[in-house]
Amino acid sequence: MSVVMLQQYREKIRTELDGVVNFWLTNSHDTKYGGFFTCIDKKGQVYDDLKYVWLQGRQVWMYCRLYRTMERFHKQEILQAAKAGGEFLRQFARVPSDSTTWKCAFCLTKDGKPVKIQRSIFSECFYIMAMDELSRVTGDKDMQAEAEQMMDHVIHWVRVDPSELGRTKLPGDEPINSMAVPMMLLSLVQQLTEERDQDLVEKYRETGQWCVKKILQHIQRGGMAILENVSLEGAELNGCQGRLQNPGHALEAGWFLLQFCGTHGDESLQLTAISKFIELQFQRGWDKEHGGLFYFLDVDGHCPTQLEWSMKLWWPHCEALIALLMAYNNTKKPTLLDRFSEVYEYTFSHFSDPENGEWFGYLTQEGKVALDFKGGPFKGFFHVPRCLYMCERILDGLLGDKN
Repeated sequence: MSVVMLQQYREKIRTELDGVVNFWLTNSHDTKYGGFFTCIDKKGQVYDDLKYVWLQGRQVWMYCRLYRTMERFHKQEILQAAKAGGEFLRQFARVPSDSTTWKCAFCLTKDGKPVKIQRSIFSECFYIMAMDELSRVTGDKDMQAEAEQMMDHVIHWVRVDPSELGRTKLPGDEPINSMAVPMMLLSLVQQLTEERDQDLVEKYRETGQWCVKKILQHIQRGGMAILENVSLEGAELNGCQGRLQNPGHALEAGWFLLQFCGTHGDESLQLTAISKFIELQFQRGWDKEHGGLFYFLDVDGHCPTQLEWSMKLWWPHCEALIALLMAYNNTKKPTLLDRFSEVYEYTFSHFSDPENGEWFGYLTQEGKVALDFKGGPFKGFFHVPRCLYMCERILDGLLGDKN
């Protein structure tokens, strides 16, 4: 593929990122109570004022990462928005608990009253990401300490005492290793140790290795399938739960593993990440009739029980763009760039909204817009800008332009 084509990709991605950032700067800030609105319709109007903690954390992280690493986003408007979001999180996200550990609410009222707590780790995880990244742009060591303290709680829940997570345990409910958990923890290890001192790297080294081991357990069927759920011992589970495939998650896990390889120099793991989590899952997940990635699949070809299984969602395509471009950057294998181009053409022609800005999130199998809002309880200022940001930086490297 020509340098001109790579330059065209970069220019489109750069322009798209500028537009997405502007959409959220313009439409999502709550100047009265702090934090961000994320339930935003296609034209930028707020249609629900609940504030979802994991999306608050993601938006703080994204603003800080852009401010810290891209010169054109090194603006006071972005920094002040990140600080305001971080203050809202610190003041309201953590709720009282009967135990000695913190829990974060899943959602809050606009003025910070807790509405719901989920027995999962994800609100806490994005609180960690927000506090760590905000500490990097402000120099606030207390924020960094909060991030590490919350991380230690999360590790304890996942690896030592899961009694505060999940449903009440019943005799017929077999414990599972859901790929989302070790993936999330691996991402946090990368976040917390990036450019930090060696003591912190050593503190989380074993956790990172544990995460990689748990992710690799999802390679099943003699290396020919990535399954979303396996047993705690890494065996295939019976039934629909055991046969479930989530192509977007597998692709995201692939580039998480590639990042881990980048800091640990593991060539064997890089090969596995690319061949099993990226190439194989793209091949299995791509809809050859209509284009786009299926949301869920059944490894044996049964109809998945998730009602939205055949829909095309924004975030798997974001993860595919990152994974394929990162894999190409590492290997220079032409077919990976060809696959990137295929996803690029589908994504920008179906999800992007040139009229009102940002991306639609939910398409039918045929690629028509099914839900036209730009933000909701699950879609905020994260997957789209993270994808565009990472792809722009990778393309900068490929084109020899670090600026």
